[in-house]
Amino acid sequence: MQVSEQRRKARINRRTRVRHKVVGTDERPRLSVFRSNKFLYAQVISDQSGRTLASLSTGKSGSGVTVEKAKVLGTGIAEKCKQAGISSVVFDRNGYRYHGRIKALADAAREAGLQF
Repeated sequence: MQVSEQRRKARINRRTRVRHKVVGTDERPRLSVFRSNKFLYAQVISDQSGRTLASLSTGKSGSGVTVEKAKVLGTGIAEKCKQAGISSVVFDRNGYRYHGRIKALADAAREAGLQF
């Protein structure tokens, strides 16, 4: 088994462990983050009703994902949540380390007024 395959499986195991504990409700939805090589995606999901309440990505901001783009994404998703009447969320890091782009997104969302 190659190293990349081991890393992928380890992330999936971490994601499964986290998802057993983190559940989004209508009052406090889940802020889920997905990190690809090119882009960063953020979704606010209510697992109770099975709906995506808000979503945003770095897809149209040019190539390459940097910490600065992650900060812009965090601020943007917080603004979308405010417009939808959401003030508090549960953060789902999706098995990624709370480091770099993921941390920058979370900190920017907190600074913009989202509570988690």
